[in-house]
Amino acid sequence: MLTQEHAQTAHDFLAVADDEFASGDMLQGSEKMWGAAAHAVMAVAQQRDWICESYVEILTSARRLAGEHNDEVLISGLIGAAAKFRANSHYGFMEHDADFEFTRDVVRDFVVTRMLSLMDESPFTEISP
Repeated sequence: MLTQEHAQTAHDFLAVADDEFASGDMLQGSEKMWGAAAHAVMAVAQQRDWICESYVEILTSARRLAGEHNDEVLISGLIGAAAKFRANSHYGFMEHDADFEFTRDVVRDFVVTRMLSLMDESPFTEISP
């Protein structure tokens, strides 16, 4: 998959997650939230010629990006929030509550503001909630 395809997939997954959550499907919505974060990291990593094809490589790439941008705590914490959605897609422990909404906003910010904004000439500067 090309860098821009990963970026587009991240963007698309955010929109699909919104639809899934609106229909009450927390597991599929959670899977798409994780997918958006993962594809955003893969897009940026691919621009840097980093191998980023597995869960561990996605986490490692996010940590590398955190170091690259002196944003260790924030980027690492944000990928952790995205990983919470990954776990929820398997185990269904999250409820649609204030914590869920906060985590959802955090992951959206991670994808759009932190990751996709790092791409050269990224067309994805804003995604409405």
